[in-house]
Amino acid sequence: MDAEDRRRGMLELVRSTGSVDVVRLAEEFAVSRETVRRDLNVLEDHGLVRRRHGGVYPVAGAGLETTLAFRSTHRAPEKSRIAAAAAGLLSDAETVFIDEGFTPQLIAEALPRDRPLTIVTASLAVVSAVATSAQTDVLLLGGRVRQGAMATVDHWAVRMLSDFVVDLAYLGANGISRTHGLTTPDPAVGQVKAQAIRAARRRVFAGVHTKFGPASFCRFGDVGDLDTIVTGTGLPAAEAHRYQLLGPKVIRV
Repeated sequence: MDAEDRRRGMLELVRSTGSVDVVRLAEEFAVSRETVRRDLNVLEDHGLVRRRHGGVYPVAGAGLETTLAFRSTHRAPEKSRIAAAAAGLLSDAETVFIDEGFTPQLIAEALPRDRPLTIVTASLAVVSAVATSAQTDVLLLGGRVRQGAMATVDHWAVRMLSDFVVDLAYLGANGISRTHGLTTPDPAVGQVKAQAIRAARRRVFAGVHTKFGPASFCRFGDVGDLDTIVTGTGLPAAEAHRYQLLGPKVIRV
């Protein structure tokens, strides 16, 4: 196996498992740890993986979008903290857009059930999480269902959302960058997210710290479009301050 094939195999393993360490990669490909580290340097330079605390993680980009099932197990404690903090920003909002994805689903589950609330979403998982609440009205955007994310897209969803003005939008993204803004791999998904930004009076981005820096294929908004960013303490305070200089308040939990 030449170096290019080995690196491709390493990338496929990282993407299929969600995370892996150097020791396993060395054993799997029968090479030294030093060779693995050199290969990972190449993959990291190309923006395909990220290394943290001895682990190797995939970077969601134009060619990679993880499934909802994977997201529900990856960094779950951090996502739960972020969701609870984001739900606490509801304030007096009565109409709320909740994006697709596992962190937005957790936000939906954390919202109060003892007051009237209208939730607009493209996510079937969000609908399932909140539809049984007696005081919650749920509006599911119509359209084509993306099976991996279990959410609707395309012009039907965008057209329906364009008829609404919502008090608050909870947004996710595959990447958030000070240079490239909010990005996602799929143009159809980006159109729905962009319309949600236009429809909302307040906009909150909620996502784990590994979302910061990478840029995916389709840009749907700027950091300055956001009122608040909620993320984990894994995002360094200095970097959080740099994002805050662009407009939004940054909350690290």
